[in-house]
Amino acid sequence: MPLETDGRRLNANDIRARKGGEPIVALTSYHAHTASIIDRHVDFMLVGDTLGMVMHGLETTLPVTLDMMILQGAAVMRGSKRALVVVDLPFGSYEESPQAAFRSAARVMKETGCGAVKLEGGTRMAETIHFLTQRGVPVMGHVGLTPQSFNTIGGFRVQGRESAAAEAIKADARAVADAGAFAVVLEAIVEPLAREITPAVAIPTIGIGASPACDGQILVLEDMLGLSPKVPKFVKSYGSLAQHIDEAVSAYAREVRSRAFPGEANVYKPKA
Repeated sequence: MPLETDGRRLNANDIRARKGGEPIVALTSYHAHTASIIDRHVDFMLVGDTLGMVMHGLETTLPVTLDMMILQGAAVMRGSKRALVVVDLPFGSYEESPQAAFRSAARVMKETGCGAVKLEGGTRMAETIHFLTQRGVPVMGHVGLTPQSFNTIGGFRVQGRESAAAEAIKADARAVADAGAFAVVLEAIVEPLAREITPAVAIPTIGIGASPACDGQILVLEDMLGLSPKVPKFVKSYGSLAQHIDEAVSAYAREVRSRAFPGEANVYKPKA
């Protein structure tokens, strides 16, 4: 069951306190209406930069802008009332310096009202995470497969198979936790590595393709509902909305073409 909150919205400290407890449930959301539907079921929702691929048909997350994140983050905040909302900092908005990251994060939080931001990177971003958290910005980390770095890591592939890579990811997770992040996403890493990292860090681990060994799980909503044309192998389908939409639109099109639409009940009639 979702955490009871006495009518208030969950915050980063609530998520941090779930370390080692009941598993944390999370999904992505990019719209007010989907946010309102999933709000009562999840502990936090992520406005991820995957919106570039899911909503705009981009091949990667790299073209996503801060303005795009703010627009959809504000929509999700309007649609939700209970869950913590975390907004991704997109590529190019935080890597240059801790100061640049703070300006981006402050703008996101002011203009959306969200409760936290997420950024990718471990040891290389530890200074930035510390800088942000010391200035009132709750930060969720993200290590393992970091999609914004796909050009340097060689594409979207499982991370941590080799011992050297596994050690680097463990160091990244520790650095994120030590820097003050309230949680860390572990993406597409091998299960034994997730089982090592989770008890070794003091903050919750949120897995996406990283096994049930984590303190919580997150999926892209459109992936698990069968709306995405390309779905990662680790995603279980919980619905087939693409098929339902196709069937509904097909029925509507048949009615229009046969002049059976609108039906009698849908016609506005003049008052007597």
